[in-house]
Order: sequence, then structure tokens, then C-alpha cells
Amino acid sequence: MATEVKAVPFKQVDISEKPVVYREATAKGKIRLRKETVARAKRGGVEKGDVVEIATLTSVLGAKKTTEIVALTHLLRIEKIEPKVKLLEDGLEVTVTVKAHEKTGVEMEALAGVSVALLNVWDVVKQYEKDSSGQYPSTVIESIRVVKKVKGIK
Repeated sequence: MATEVKAVPFKQVDISEKPVVYREATAKGKIRLRKETVARAKRGGVEKGDVVEIATLTSVLGAKKTTEIVALTHLLRIEKIEPKVKLLEDGLEVTVTVKAHEKTGVEMEALAGVSVALLNVWDVVKQYEKDSSGQYPSTVIESIRVVKKVKGIK
């Protein structure tokens, strides 16, 4: 017997009555890469450019553009976006902290910053990650998550 599912209309949450308070969120994620690709990135041999610089810049862009790519988020006045990018032995890790005084949290902005950075890393290294049949057997974006959320006083 099938269960009937009632459709719920999409709507943005009404935050008009909420107070403005300090908000902070930190998100983190990783892309697994072949060791040869990491070595190429470390020596500056990636044709499309410096992988760490690209991840850093695009993490800021991703956080700032959240309302354009996550449908029901609110447009926020972000006060600080702090990206940290580390080349690891087996890939690259991106951490993004977003700060604002707002009526709603900034965790989606931090998550978007991490996600966009990791997608851009994949794009700039994909030619080195493909196998002989054009597949990506070891390239994986993983563990994107919020690692810290603050509401109120720092």
C-alpha cells in the first residue's frame, strides 16, 4: 500500500522578527587526489594555475554567492570570510569561516564556500586525475560538514 505524500509549498523562513546577533560558522571539506597530482600542485606544475590560490579565491566567491545557488537562503551582510587551504599528502583540505551580525546563521555560506572551492580544484586538476579511459577512479570530494557554529557573543 502506497503512502500518500502531501506537497508542501516552498517558502523562505520569515526572520523579520528575529534579533540581529553575532553569527559565525566554520565548514570543512576535502578532495582526494592522486599523489602525483598533489606533487604537481606543490611544485606549481598545474597548467590552469596555483591550486591553493584558486581554492582560496573561489571559496570566498562561493560564500558570497550562496543566495544565488541555495534557493531558500537569505541575503546576508557577511562581515568576514576566512578561507584556509592545505595541501595534504593525498589531496587538499578547505576550511571556511564566515562571520556576520545577522538574524539567521551563516553555516550555508561556509558550506557553499567549501563546496565551490573543492569543485574548482577538481576542475583545475581533472586532466591529471583521469585514467586511460577518461574516468576519475580516485578523485573524491568528501566530508563537507559544519565543524563549528556560534550564535551570540563570541
